[in-house]
Amino acid sequence: MKSATLPSLRVEPELREAAESVLHEGETLSGFIEASVRETIQRRRVRAEFIARGLAAREEVKRTGVTMDAEAVHAELAMKLAQARTRLQKKAPA
Repeated sequence: MKSATLPSLRVEPELREAAESVLHEGETLSGFIEASVRETIQRRRVRAEFIARGLAAREEVKRTGVTMDAEAVHAELAMKLAQARTRLQKKAPA
């Protein structure tokens, strides 16, 4: 596949210096910028999906009238978290 370029970006010298100051060994500024763009795209997609699920859930509640008590949700999540922690502790080397 043929590669494409992103538009060049003019920034304050301080921003460029800050970006360069956090580069890992062997990492280029271009690589850092590309990774940052990819991460932001992913984060925005996840946020959009989260909002869509929330809106769909709201519509489902409006349609059915069935809701779940917040305390029940928290209890279920706490149980799942405890189970996950137990699994991790069993896997961890002693």
